[in-house]
Amino acid sequence: MIRALALALLAVVATAPAAHAASPVGLTDGFYVDPGSNPAVWVRDHPGDGRQAAIKANISTKPIARWFGAWSGDIGPAVSSYVGGTGTKLPVLVAYNIPGRDACGGHSGGGAGTPAAYRTWISSFAAAIGTRPAVVVIEPDSLADFNCMDAAEVAERAAMIKYATEQFKAKAPNTWAYLDAGNAQWVPAATMASRLDSAGVRNVRGFSTNVSNYHTTAASTTYGNAVSAALPGYTKPFVIDTSRNGNGHNGEWCNPGGRKLGTPARTGGGAEMLLWVKVPGDSDGRCGKAPGVDAGEFDPQLAFDLVYGY
Repeated sequence: MIRALALALLAVVATAPAAHAASPVGLTDGFYVDPGSNPAVWVRDHPGDGRQAAIKANISTKPIARWFGAWSGDIGPAVSSYVGGTGTKLPVLVAYNIPGRDACGGHSGGGAGTPAAYRTWISSFAAAIGTRPAVVVIEPDSLADFNCMDAAEVAERAAMIKYATEQFKAKAPNTWAYLDAGNAQWVPAATMASRLDSAGVRNVRGFSTNVSNYHTTAASTTYGNAVSAALPGYTKPFVIDTSRNGNGHNGEWCNPGGRKLGTPARTGGGAEMLLWVKVPGDSDGRCGKAPGVDAGEFDPQLAFDLVYGY
């Protein structure tokens, strides 16, 4: 009887599902092209515009992440509807609703009203994906923004991000989630590794770098490898936002001129994946080449200029 019970227990353990049951890349056949992205909607609505053909060929027909925040309405149905409509393709989503977000930049401020509201929101986000395959970037700039926050705010935010990682681990087993790690010139690699560790990066697939920024893939790869190597006793893969890094960084981050589209979404390329996380043509804020365009609003001239490096 004891032997039979032991064998039965072994069988249960052997067949228990892993925290991350499968690779979302292996479960799909390429990245999802979002027909509802800002550039795709603009292309459909402006067939006679002289910039339309270039934006369609080079931006709106490429896989681009979908960002979710307060503007998304009820987050559970919003995420479920989006992921459920991607068929056999792999969607990339961005969770961007941390309280007090963009503490350093200021152009994209906002977020959930309280930590409790955020926990409810991010839990619903993860649950809405469920077992469907997905890639999620968790809260761009949230850890790099520690530079502009006091100790109490840092502790509160780290706890919220860690809670987010726990939710994706528990509720979205076929999602590869990545905590954001800023960019190659913002926070030293060892410092960022410590922040990632305290914020629960062990619970998720890895981390992201260069989101909404312009640093080259080479510089971002060097930084990502340094961050991974500095994690305490383990390493993690990373993804790079290549949406606007084709001409590298010129020292400005807010709608700078002379920037260019980077490599479209792919696996490999120096990181686990190269992704267009930032939507090319969406403004960084009322600054640089688009002083009258709010953050997140699509500007066809910004998009057109990225095609040619203007």
